Formats: sequence, structure tokens, C-alpha cells
Amino acid sequence: MPTLNFKTFGSGDPIIIMHGLFGMLDNWQTIAKKLSEEYMVYVVDLRDHGKSEHTTDFNYPLLAQDIAEFLEAEWIHEAYIIGHSMGGKTALQLVKDYPELVEKLIVVDIGIKSYKGGHETILEALTSVPIDSVKTRADVDKHLSRYISESGIRLFLMKNLTRNKEGGYRWKMNLKLLIKHYQEILAGITFDEVVDIPTLFIRGGKSNYIQDEDLDEIFIHFEDMQLITIADAGHWVHAEQPNELLSAIKSFLAV
Repeated sequence: MPTLNFKTFGSGDPIIIMHGLFGMLDNWQTIAKKLSEEYMVYVVDLRDHGKSEHTTDFNYPLLAQDIAEFLEAEWIHEAYIIGHSMGGKTALQLVKDYPELVEKLIVVDIGIKSYKGGHETILEALTSVPIDSVKTRADVDKHLSRYISESGIRLFLMKNLTRNKEGGYRWKMNLKLLIKHYQEILAGITFDEVVDIPTLFIRGGKSNYIQDEDLDEIFIHFEDMQLITIADAGHWVHAEQPNELLSAIKSFLAV
């Protein structure tokens, strides 16, 4: 298992939170701190992201295995699992491969299906940055802005910038590996058996990641499932509507 960077907040029953592609645990710290009023919250950098170890392979069975081994290392026998986007797919793989570890499952704005793409512009933008020679964050932003007009997305991506030993910049994430394994990141999670663990899918009303036509397939595989749509949120539900998301999570976990 690669060494996973993580932070903990609070005390009580354990919650594990997993971020999405190009993300890191920092993206979910605000939510984690709020939840820590009632729970012990672990926010984890997934492999090849944030401050976690870089590896040579990347797929959902490996990501789920990382989390299973992380839980074992932390002496956690069962936890509430929350995953957003790629982290949601990891959570789905975890409940498939290690159902005994999951008390309740919350999947934020991702379905079980495979996706056709959607990150091509971001990948092009990131690879356009001459990371070995840029001198300032403004230089990086300038390169990214040629492809990405939304400043919020650029700021999100630039959270991956860190200094190298020579005083220049490098990416925290393992960008080359993520590009190499992009098709595995888009892959669906196939279920052979019905999942009976209580599960909540949360989607953004302005997001197209979980569409109405996807719901039948999800309902078939999840016996005890709820769906909540947060109207004024896109894909980044935790950033756009944190209070509504928190309310949905707390209500589901409290039952």
C-alpha cells in the first residue's frame, strides 16, 4: 500500500472522506471540521494526489484496496464512507470489494456507469504548463487561462502547485500517471450482487454526472438507497452548497 497522507478531526464514530480527480483532502476540510462536531473524520489524499505517495498504477480496485488497508492500519473495523466524483467511484469499489468495512455509503455527484470523458481540456491545460521552468504562480495561471476561462477551476488546479528542492515548482499530483490511466478513471463499477448497505447518492441539480436515465441502473444494484438533488449546485457540491450538503449528510448518518 502506498503511504496515504491524511488528517483527522473530532472524535466519535469514524467517517472517511475521499476527494475527486486532481483534488486533495484540503478541498473537504471545511466539511470535515463541521462533521467533526459529532464524528471522528478522516480526510485522505488518494494515491498519486495531494501529499500521498506516487505509484506506478492506478485503477479503482487498487484505490479501494488502499482505503481498506488504511482502515486496517488505523484499527477501524467499520466506517461511514463519503466519496466525491473519483472518490465516489473509489467508495463504490470499496463497498463492492470490502462491504464489511462500510457501515453507510455516501456518493457525491458520480454514477456507477463509465463516462466518455470531460477532462480533456483540463488535461491539455495542465500539460501545456512548462512546470520545470515557470517562475511564478502567475505564469502557471497564464498558461492555464489559454484553455480554462473559469478562474475557480484554475485556482482549484493550482492548489496542486508546490515548490521543489531547487526552488521552482512541481505538481503534487502524479500528472503523467493520471493521464496514462485516464480511461481507468472514467471506468464504471460493475456490481454482481445487490448492495444492502444504506446508501445515499447526492447530485448537483446543475450537474450532468448523474442523469435521470442513470437512476434505474443504480436502483437495481442498491437495495437501501436514497437520492438527494441539491438544486443550485453543479459538480462541486461541497464548494457550491456546503450547508445543504452538510444537512443531507448529517440527516442520513443520524438515522
